[in-house]
Amino acid sequence: MFVTAIESIGGDSLAQSEPAPLASGAFADVMARLDRGEFPAERQEVSQRADIGLPSVLRNYTIGQVRWVAPGVSMQPIAMRGPGRARAFLLRSASGTRMLEHTHTETELTCVLQGSFDHEGGHFGPGDFDLGDPTVAHRPVVGTEGACICLVALTGRLRINGLLGRIIDPFIRL
Repeated sequence: MFVTAIESIGGDSLAQSEPAPLASGAFADVMARLDRGEFPAERQEVSQRADIGLPSVLRNYTIGQVRWVAPGVSMQPIAMRGPGRARAFLLRSASGTRMLEHTHTETELTCVLQGSFDHEGGHFGPGDFDLGDPTVAHRPVVGTEGACICLVALTGRLRINGLLGRIIDPFIRL
């Protein structure tokens, strides 16, 4: 299911990665910092490439055709291997796009590949993960620096909140 989808993509990514040696004492140093409560004051920005391309792990998956979702929003399904209800897709949202407030019937894990978005839970930029579930109602707003492209893994579906949500919910299929 959802975990299987994440494990599949994560496992492929690890299998393709070159091992990197750790400096002597690196683990002990990290543990000592955690014990002392030393955490970075601010998240370090991840450098952003002008041409996003696809992460190498996704090159082994079949990526479907671009499908319109809403004004300024499109998606491309990723064919998942094996059984399960989990789905994965690339989601592209234009700069400044304001999504409708929504929640999820099950679990959604979003990884930002390019651009950024904000919602009640914080700011999410390249390399950040956002977890949504039935307890989270949010209204993401895409940053103004450019389009936001995310890798999304989802079980269940989105549930659009409010009167407009009840009207258009049958037509939104992510």
